[in-house]
Amino acid sequence: MTTTRTKGAATGALTGLALGDALGFPTEFNDVPSILAKCGPWREMELPKPAFVTDDTQMTLSLGRGLRTAMDVGPLTPERMAGPVRAEFVAWYHSPDNNRAPGRTCLDACELLDGDRPWQEASRTGSKGCGANMRVAPIGLAPGLTDEQRSGAAQLQSALTHGHPTALAASDLTAHAVHLLAQGAEPLGLIGRLRSYAYDNRGRYPDRWLGDLWGHTHDVSPESFITRGWDECLAMLGNVQEALRSPSPETDPCEATGDGWIAEEALATALHCFLLFPDEPVTALRRAACTRGDSDSIACLTGALAGAHLGPDAWPAAWVERIEYRDELLELGALWDA
Repeated sequence: MTTTRTKGAATGALTGLALGDALGFPTEFNDVPSILAKCGPWREMELPKPAFVTDDTQMTLSLGRGLRTAMDVGPLTPERMAGPVRAEFVAWYHSPDNNRAPGRTCLDACELLDGDRPWQEASRTGSKGCGANMRVAPIGLAPGLTDEQRSGAAQLQSALTHGHPTALAASDLTAHAVHLLAQGAEPLGLIGRLRSYAYDNRGRYPDRWLGDLWGHTHDVSPESFITRGWDECLAMLGNVQEALRSPSPETDPCEATGDGWIAEEALATALHCFLLFPDEPVTALRRAACTRGDSDSIACLTGALAGAHLGPDAWPAAWVERIEYRDELLELGALWDA
């Protein structure tokens, strides 16, 4: 059951996201034996020096800035949100710091967003890479949003780059999971609540937020378009449930829930890592970073979940002090925790 909002949930989630990103940055594209050879036992992995992050954290901050701009002028609407977030994504695309092996979908879509075409024409509707849900945590943390605003905004920010229905649904689910944990939901019932949410939203196309996006695909209706995404996410949640029936902390989580390069697997394996160690956030991050798949994105999402659940005290102060973009992460967290 939900109790009260976790103290400092936004600060905890944004910090945890960046720490997981930095911990997983050196291990991405490596298999587990290679990681162990490079880093030693996974339960003792240390934050790299310097603690650089990837495009996962950079784009999270871009979304956070765009969201803050939109909410500064009134209640969140698609009209208020699309312009500022689009501008932030284009600024990220052109930034000299955008040199952390960013995903092809984000680069291609942001190049097309740099102009005056409708954003639906820039969206890569064939891509369900994890680049949209790795950055969506701010939507789950921003205070004062209705369920409709949170869901619509999560899908809209995804659709600006990743327009595949599974990318939309996975982003919505990720934001909802972060929101539930920030509001004090117990980890034990989290998968059940996410499954219920997915069933409730299956077949519901947020026309106000997505406009004619579905018409840029081969689907026969907006309902059939969005149902594809929710069905893949429901199958993914079933995989997580199955994996946690017989938990195996020493086994690479990717073996049960996927390598995380695609949206639903990134969320699945992050949930898997978080729920193996719901009260041991640093252990959860280390497990997520020591995986054969998209380790920075898996650990980034794991950190967002754990930080939303436990708040900023989840993380070692010595790690937080040297994470890249620390000041901006803490400033945004403090704004939303206030």
